[in-house]
Amino acid sequence: MITAGAGVDLLVAVSVLAGVPLALRAGQQPGPRPGDGRGPGFWLALTVAAIYLNQALFTVYVLRVHHGDPAFIARYLPPGWFDLAGGAAMRAVAAAFPAPELLEFSVLRVQALLELPFVVLAYLCVCRWLDPVRARALTAPAVLWAACVAYSVVFGLVEWGLRNPYTTDDLVLRAVSCVVTAALLARRPPRLTGRAPASGVEVLLAVGSAAALGVLVLVVYDTALLYNLGHLPRLLPVAAVAGGVLAVARLLTRRAGTPREPGPGIRTVSAGLAWFAALFFVPALPIRYAMDLGTPWLTVAGASVVAGAAVVVTVREVVDPAGAGRWLARMSVAVLAGLVAAGAALLPPPTYPEVRILLAAALFLTVLTAVCAATDRAAARAGSPHDGP
Repeated sequence: MITAGAGVDLLVAVSVLAGVPLALRAGQQPGPRPGDGRGPGFWLALTVAAIYLNQALFTVYVLRVHHGDPAFIARYLPPGWFDLAGGAAMRAVAAAFPAPELLEFSVLRVQALLELPFVVLAYLCVCRWLDPVRARALTAPAVLWAACVAYSVVFGLVEWGLRNPYTTDDLVLRAVSCVVTAALLARRPPRLTGRAPASGVEVLLAVGSAAALGVLVLVVYDTALLYNLGHLPRLLPVAAVAGGVLAVARLLTRRAGTPREPGPGIRTVSAGLAWFAALFFVPALPIRYAMDLGTPWLTVAGASVVAGAAVVVTVREVVDPAGAGRWLARMSVAVLAGLVAAGAALLPPPTYPEVRILLAAALFLTVLTAVCAATDRAAARAGSPHDGP
């Protein structure tokens, strides 16, 4: 029987080899309609609200039916789950709740249904901020179905590795979620409008928005998807700061005027970020889970293929052959500075791997953008030739 690790390894290879060409083809063609509904952020907020409502119902169920002891399910799962909220308010709600035994459905199964749309909608939010045209390409049916299937298979492999009395129900619900999520988003994509960042400030605002949303996603995972509602008081200030940063960044982005033509450095960063996010869409979760379950070198190889493809298509789109040498020198300096900055992600104490990845990416992109903006300004003042598109 294939192991979870071998399954994830196989999925990394398939999702990279199939998903990258699908996203590349979709990104180079006119995308689907911008969307005539609400934006992905609206649907993401509703999904998060449903996830936390289920957490509250689960807590009521455990307090009333299992006398506050989650051992009936916790013994099947690794440490780090089921730190329940047990404050006076929660106990008062539990005491007043009628027929708590009917809440047995809240154990694992609702989260199995909602985790996929939560992840996909968060990803579409980030891609919309980086480039709405590329984000619309990700709602092309072939790309969207490939991503939903890849993510659902990963979740299923993890479920199978953590087998418990609810595993069969969870696998069925994840399959249902895959079909419903892909079908609904492909048939009626969320509204993905706006324009790509066109200045150093706008790129930094997009990076800040993505980082803030990443923090909020990690908070939801820790407090809700891992059933740790008891962690919420400690993490609420973190969520509040991240939410404030996100709100300010989006407000400043909406108020930005029409920018001047960006220099080659900022054009490269903006296009490169958008292309990487688009090409990474399908293999994103397989590569992430391969870090824990799969073969390390295959994880690195998969991510490198995605990054290499993004670099190639960005260079073709942005770089003027006449100034390629000058462009390469400037970008080499910027990338090196970004990598040095990203090394600071090793300093904080160990926590979830996603925390280090998010911090490293934010530091790398912030310094990379700042250096590119500075070299673009210096080149413009010097009147350097071949710095146009």
